[in-house]
Amino acid sequence: MTRFGIGYDVHRLVENRKLILGNVEIEHKFGLAGHSDADVLIHAIIDALFGAAALGDIGQHFPDTDEKFKNIDSGKLLTETCKILREKNFSIVNIDSVVVAQKPKLSPHILKIRQRLAEILQIDIDCVSVKAKTEEGLGFTGTEQGISAYAVASLEKI
Repeated sequence: MTRFGIGYDVHRLVENRKLILGNVEIEHKFGLAGHSDADVLIHAIIDALFGAAALGDIGQHFPDTDEKFKNIDSGKLLTETCKILREKNFSIVNIDSVVVAQKPKLSPHILKIRQRLAEILQIDIDCVSVKAKTEEGLGFTGTEQGISAYAVASLEKI
């Protein structure tokens, strides 16, 4: 039986932080504010995976009130998520995602992000989709106040 989950995340853009998306550092004058490395793409994917498995959300498993997650690499959180899914006998079928950012232009980084996510998720790159959109200058992402991400995950019960 195939199961589906949806995830969403958003973080403010701030100075003096690295911009990390899909576990890849992107050159930009701003980074994302957050308790961890604030990787909105990975956070949305984690929520989609937990949602598909009906296992809650990222905050239940990796609370931002826990100091052990302070500035943590979100790739480590995704690795732990995959471990939890395997323990519950789930296999990842595919991920589809969208990052919404006015700047920087993400298209030059999409392949590297897909490769990195596929590596962490231990699935074929053809099962990982990452798209980038702008909001044509509208809303908080369009005015470069933040970046958001949406993800859909499908799982199979083993």
